[in-house]
Amino acid sequence: MRITMRRVLLVVGSVVALMVTLHLGQQVLECQQVLSERRHRLMRPESEELVMMDSNHVEYRYSKEMPLIFIGGVPRSGTTLMRAMLDAHPEVRCGEETRIIPRVLAMRQAWSKSGREKMRLDEAGVTDQVLDAAMQAFILEVIAKHGEPARYLCNKDPFTLKSSVYLSRLFPNSKFLLMVRDGRASVHSMITRKVTIAGFDLNSYRDCLTKWNKAIEVMYSQCLEIGRSRCLPVYYEQLVLHPEQSMHAIMKFLDISWSDTVLHHEELIGKPGGVSLSKIERSTDQVIKPVNMEALSKWIGHIPGDVLQDMAHIAPMLARLGYDPYANPPNYGHPDPLVVNNTHRVLKGDYKTPANLKGHPQVTQNTSSSH
Repeated sequence: MRITMRRVLLVVGSVVALMVTLHLGQQVLECQQVLSERRHRLMRPESEELVMMDSNHVEYRYSKEMPLIFIGGVPRSGTTLMRAMLDAHPEVRCGEETRIIPRVLAMRQAWSKSGREKMRLDEAGVTDQVLDAAMQAFILEVIAKHGEPARYLCNKDPFTLKSSVYLSRLFPNSKFLLMVRDGRASVHSMITRKVTIAGFDLNSYRDCLTKWNKAIEVMYSQCLEIGRSRCLPVYYEQLVLHPEQSMHAIMKFLDISWSDTVLHHEELIGKPGGVSLSKIERSTDQVIKPVNMEALSKWIGHIPGDVLQDMAHIAPMLARLGYDPYANPPNYGHPDPLVVNNTHRVLKGDYKTPANLKGHPQVTQNTSSSH
């Protein structure tokens, strides 16, 4: 059979075309793989580490896997005292309230609750995974960079613990300290010190106690859901009456070595590696003092009689948390000798006011959000 030149050229052309097609196909696949890997690296900020250097050129690396500490509770429940005592530890840095973290968490929660908004975000490719990665990166960045680096970092924004279940998923090795205080004392402190909190009517003990009950119920329920291995309720009264015993339990829970400095936070205010305080925060004038009983029972004799009679109905969380809603005055326990001595010193004015607090005093404005 005679093969014409035309057929030979046709066969050769087909073979060449096939080889070129295969080569181009291989090149496309390799290019797609490279682009995919690049996108994968770019779109996974949660796998990256933040690297910071302290004044001694010691390097610290932070990631979502680190054991972050979150301190929260209803405002005026001892959250500032708790973070100041931890801040006194040489390996821990908490710092002032960021104020922004609970607001961002509230926005994230609102997006999830709105079915229409969630649908729009999903259609735009802004999925829960994308949002969670962004939240991880943002929260870690704020906590790590709003103060000096340290081995352990903690955040103290009271209402942050209304999102503790969500935060426990974002940061799988994080732990939570929920400050619990007699709601009558917390509310009296809010009202007398004029601490503005969104939704709380400071002209009404009844309204504030109702809002206190709702807020602490949310936080306490989430604390129980996370479990006692990751969330520890810390009773303000016991922290004040028995600071050494309480702090030993807290440090053991956090798996941080003991240091006596946590019992003398007032001596480290404003010092390098010590406790950083701001004049802007309302609790600063109290935290500059050693641990004392001065504020423990100030509420007694100030709550209206009709509110006292309805206390169990207004604030059922009191009984759930172990407080007697009708005890007036209550029996919180007997103080340690150190606390008795500290209280005598405070009442005599025998303590130093630090000269190097941050910021400028703002006695007329201190707002928080209860979202």
